[in-house]
Amino acid sequence: MGRNKFSQSEINAIAKLLRLKNAGNRAKQKLVRHDLRVDYEFNISDFNEPGKAFGEEELQEAIRRGAIEILDDATIADMKEKRARDKARDEAAREKEAIDNGATDWKKAMKEWQEWEEESR
Repeated sequence: MGRNKFSQSEINAIAKLLRLKNAGNRAKQKLVRHDLRVDYEFNISDFNEPGKAFGEEELQEAIRRGAIEILDDATIADMKEKRARDKARDEAAREKEAIDNGATDWKKAMKEWQEWEEESR
């Protein structure tokens, strides 16, 4: 599941991408859905009715029924910052667990490789 809280400027950009998606061919639609997921953490499947196209009108309906909240830019920026910190913390924990379970510490290996290359020059 992606986000359900966006700033008004993000909603405007998402609406524009939805217009492009509905006007495009299959390949273009796939690219737009990718952009929605990656750039805005917006998953159409979180808000649409199965089997029904999702466009700008459905976006506005999701806002009206409260499935999507519009917050101010500062709050959204804080949320994104917190998500980034949480993601980095979780990734560091996964990396540590993998190393503890015998995986190669690729950061350490890369540092050793770079040191070896510098010494070889």
